[in-house]
Amino acid sequence: MITSKEQSGLLDKAEKFGRFVETASLVLILAAMIILAAAQIVMRNMLDLGLSWSDEALRLMVLWVTMLGAVAASRDRRHIVIDVLSRVLPAGPKVWASLVVDSFAAAVAGVLAWYAALFVADSREFGDLLLNDFPAWPFQLILPIAFTVIAYRYGIWSVRHLRDIIRGADRS
Repeated sequence: MITSKEQSGLLDKAEKFGRFVETASLVLILAAMIILAAAQIVMRNMLDLGLSWSDEALRLMVLWVTMLGAVAASRDRRHIVIDVLSRVLPAGPKVWASLVVDSFAAAVAGVLAWYAALFVADSREFGDLLLNDFPAWPFQLILPIAFTVIAYRYGIWSVRHLRDIIRGADRS
C-alpha cells in the first residue's frame, strides 16, 4: 500500500519530470529554429543556395514553440491572467472568482482541444501534406494535445477552488 507521503513524493517527481520535458522541448525547438534560420540566411546571402523546406519548417516550429509556451505558461498560472479581482476582493469571494475564471478557462481550452482534434482528423482524412510530401497531421497534433493539457490544468485548479469553498463552508 502506498502511503500519502509516498504518493505526494511520486506526484512531485511526476510534476518535475513534466516541467523538464516541457522546458527541454521549448529549448530544443527554439535552438533548432535559430540554427535553421541562421543557416538559411547564410546559405542565401553567401552561397546563393537555400533549403526548400526551411521556411515551412520554421513556421511549424513557431507553432510548436507557441503551443509549448502556452502549456508552460499555464503550469505556473501565467497564461492569460487578468488579476484585477484578486487584488480587490476579500478571501472568500476571491475563491469564488478564481473558481469561475479557472472553470471558464478550462471550458474554453477544452472546446479548443475538441475542435483542434477535429481539424487534425480532417487533415489526416484529406491527406494534407507538409515539408515536401510528409503527412501534415503529426505536425498538427500539438494543437489538441496542448489545449487538452491546458484544459486539464485549469480543471484541476477549478476542482481545488471548489474543494476550498466546500471546506470553508464546513467550517462555518
